[in-house]
Amino acid sequence: MPPYIKLIVFLICLLPLAMLLWDGFHDALGANPVEKITHRTGDWSLRFLLITLAVTPLRKLFGWKFLMRYRRMFGLFAFFYVCLHFATYLVFDHFFDLGEIAKDIVKRPYITVGFTAFVLLIPLAVTSTNKMRKRLGKRWQRLHQLVYVVAVCGILHYLWLVKADLLQPLIHAVILILLLGVRIWFQRQSTHPAPVEYSRKHS
Repeated sequence: MPPYIKLIVFLICLLPLAMLLWDGFHDALGANPVEKITHRTGDWSLRFLLITLAVTPLRKLFGWKFLMRYRRMFGLFAFFYVCLHFATYLVFDHFFDLGEIAKDIVKRPYITVGFTAFVLLIPLAVTSTNKMRKRLGKRWQRLHQLVYVVAVCGILHYLWLVKADLLQPLIHAVILILLLGVRIWFQRQSTHPAPVEYSRKHS
């Protein structure tokens, strides 16, 4: 596959940020721009996380091996957008008031799970390089299974945040359940392979 394809995928991943900046410069973020920025960065954090989790099932189900080249990029973009999401909350919602943020984390469950997801993503992003993967060995695989915990926390954060329109968080939840189901199915197949049938030889 031509190397410029990776650049194209990278630029596509930046489109949500470009659209957000465009809307900001053109006063198209509505009456509450901070809320709009928070929601859109949060939405794209979760979407990129689910895209990352979908890479391996798609490879196993349809043989799309080329997607593996972009899995790390998708995961890092999930971290990138969640950093923007948290930065919006930190800067524009609380103006760096760490005391108030700490109270929010303790008192509001949706912020508790959201902050937990953010914290758990940090070691995954830090150890995403090939060098760190080689250094950690088998521990790398176990560490990066936390991505499923992050995804569950992200969806709970989304569900507990919205009050009326549950459609979008429920769609994300169904996608995650399907991805987890596929993962469990393949694990069961690998640990309990189907019995091999031998045909009888006739003399």
